[in-house]
Amino acid sequence: MTEIVTKMITCAGGLPAFIAAPAGPQKVPVIVLLHERYGLVPHTMDLARRHAREGYVCIAADYFFKHPDQDALHRGDSGYDMTDPESVEYMEAAIAALADTPQADLSCIAVMGVCQTGRHPIVLAAHRKISAALVWYGATQGREWDVNAKYPVALDTLIDKVDCPVLGMFGEGDHIISVDHVRRFRNALERTNKTYHVEIFGGAPHGWLNDTMPGRYRREQAEAAWKAQREFLDRVFAPKAEGAFIEQTYKAAISPTYDFSKNVRYE
Repeated sequence: MTEIVTKMITCAGGLPAFIAAPAGPQKVPVIVLLHERYGLVPHTMDLARRHAREGYVCIAADYFFKHPDQDALHRGDSGYDMTDPESVEYMEAAIAALADTPQADLSCIAVMGVCQTGRHPIVLAAHRKISAALVWYGATQGREWDVNAKYPVALDTLIDKVDCPVLGMFGEGDHIISVDHVRRFRNALERTNKTYHVEIFGGAPHGWLNDTMPGRYRREQAEAAWKAQREFLDRVFAPKAEGAFIEQTYKAAISPTYDFSKNVRYE
């Protein structure tokens, strides 16, 4: 585990952000971390610190900072409907702000979205070159495939434009995202010849990475998924051999009696 340094900054447009980075002078890859529906809460900053201890610069911006009642947002009593174009503006501002972080290697950027923001790594990867899109139990439920003011470009079209490896981490017990939703996402990646690793973790409900929510958190699945992500990033950031293959892996642990309608929400 690496010694780290942290700080709060304000990016262009007034966007607040938390940065965690290894304390040493060496250049390392960057993780752009998007939060769950609750805004920038301590759990998200804990994940940023964890990334930094593992050798990355991580920036976690407060993408919902314009919500007028932050206390209600943090409690989950209110929400913020960030549009895809808005997310691109904020992610670009966060990346640009890292120019003042000497450890940040801005040629190596992975973007991680969780729950409500799970689609936004795909959105940014369709907009500009990044090294990897990391999707945690988001981006796949039925509404994500619709076109509207919030999502002006179809998810299928966004996936077509992605030019980087994609990681998808999902839970079999999720009450929002079904196994069929995940398969649709996987099929879209496969149809367009993307490198991907998509995995469904048995018994994991929605929000199973969040260790501040005891009802949702599943330590065994969370640690296994984090390990899978770390190995994925090791491959992504490794020097590429000429003519490297497209690599596609799908792994799922699904109960023989799986019934999406019986999955429930945990707090």
